[in-house]
Amino acid sequence: MRATMEDKTWDKLKQPCPLCPSSDAVGINADGSAKCFSCGEFMPNYNNACEGKTMTEPQTTQQKQPDSVIEGNFMALTDRKISQATAQKYGVKAVQDLKGQVVKHLYPYYNGHELSATKYRNTISKDFFVSGSYNDTGLFGQQLFKGGKYVTITEGECDAMAAYELLGSKWAVVSIKRGAQGAVKDIKESLEFFEEFENVIIAFDNDKAGKEASVKVARLFKPGKARILTLPNGFKDPNDMLRSNKHKDFVESWWASKVYTPSGVINVSEQREKFHNREKKPSVPYPYEGLNKKLYGLRQGELVTLTGGTGLGKSSVTRELEHHLIKSTTDNVGIIALEEDWRRTIDGILSIEANARLYVDEEREKFSKEELDKMFDILYDGENKNRVWVHSHFGTNDIDDIFTKLRFMIIGCDCKWVVIDHLHMLVSAVHDGDERRAIDSIMTRLRSLVEETGAGIILVSHLRRVDGNKGHENGVEVSLSHLRGSNSIGQLSDCVIALERNQQSDDPEEARTTKLRVLKSRYTGDVGLAARVIYDGETGRLSELTNDDIEFDNSTSEAF
Repeated sequence: MRATMEDKTWDKLKQPCPLCPSSDAVGINADGSAKCFSCGEFMPNYNNACEGKTMTEPQTTQQKQPDSVIEGNFMALTDRKISQATAQKYGVKAVQDLKGQVVKHLYPYYNGHELSATKYRNTISKDFFVSGSYNDTGLFGQQLFKGGKYVTITEGECDAMAAYELLGSKWAVVSIKRGAQGAVKDIKESLEFFEEFENVIIAFDNDKAGKEASVKVARLFKPGKARILTLPNGFKDPNDMLRSNKHKDFVESWWASKVYTPSGVINVSEQREKFHNREKKPSVPYPYEGLNKKLYGLRQGELVTLTGGTGLGKSSVTRELEHHLIKSTTDNVGIIALEEDWRRTIDGILSIEANARLYVDEEREKFSKEELDKMFDILYDGENKNRVWVHSHFGTNDIDDIFTKLRFMIIGCDCKWVVIDHLHMLVSAVHDGDERRAIDSIMTRLRSLVEETGAGIILVSHLRRVDGNKGHENGVEVSLSHLRGSNSIGQLSDCVIALERNQQSDDPEEARTTKLRVLKSRYTGDVGLAARVIYDGETGRLSELTNDDIEFDNSTSEAF
């Protein structure tokens, strides 16, 4: 809080100061303590402080000068390494005590060319107060410059003078008045001043507050005008660099300052190196060649949705994919199967390895414990130890808990691939009664997680019932509009693969054949029928049919 000479807590006013040249700036309290409102020093005992000192008596008959008038002398600010010439240019004076030590800096603020306020800064305590009011003043140093190619804005008066010296006294430099928190207000009040300059360089402090204020200030100017200076690591502000004699480093950083563009807007001309050096997303081929021809494999950093009607083999396809990821990569794999116990999950993948339905007790009993252990080692232990992680809480109903486990699998267990079976069990965990809104929220969270972590997520989703007498169990061709619940499933997925099968066909082979149709591919844009797979009831496996295995009707567009 600013102290004034009229403060009624002081018993005697306008007394001479024994510590500085002021003849009338001391207020003495009833207990004998005193404070000088010129140099800012507090004296526990005024009489003791005056002992042995020769002081000028207060000039009570002299008319009191306005608060805005500066007292002191022009000199080099040695503690800041600022030359006398620069200090004098900016009108900054210093006050010394009787020992010749600089105890205060005086920074002038002008309204036009009229002195309106002075900021008094104690060089020892770092406290400051303002004489007069700078609410209607320009920025520090603003009265010195009028238009040009460059103007630099700093966060403090000493930084402005330091930057001016570092730049060889060639370019305009001003400072905001109220620090980072008041930067926007200060600049708005002086926008007309900046209109006369081609480029504005923002050189605020290299800390969180300074960086945030830099962006807010840059937004005030027309596109392309504001540049944000990034100081070299280890330096807080321009004055810090001046005191370290880093003239060359500052100038290089100043010239390298980047034109401000809002987050999410990129200047393409600056992206050449990233264009050539972009990383290819890790990928693995699908187990079905037809899908590879359209999709060029399964990639990390993508959200793939697998959909189909009830009983059309979604779980069988996911088992094949899970087994394929374990056997054909060295990546960790996570599985969240919300409709089954974890034992059924690992049995299902082992069944692919065994070419037998191990989840059926009668089939499992055909294998010895040693044979089962050997297959277990191949998939889950030995070289693959700690690679496969599964969700163990069947029927969990807390959506945040499920996402916590999903995130843990990806980040904590380093799973590059995660299979989630299925979306609508996640929806049931939301309990808000609005399926569409719940799906939108879940898909957004999954999309964000993919973008954040770069993991590949395979999501199983259901279809809504179609109108008419013929449903998906009769082999109806699937479209994106058939996805159950929300358009966000198709919008936020990188790839959507649909399963189609006519379960009711009189032809046993047709009833066992599933078509894999690509409904969306953000990577290639290639959609349509990709592959046919046939189910083997004895092994529980799905194997791809080749062109030679299919009798084609030349009149149909289904041939491939």
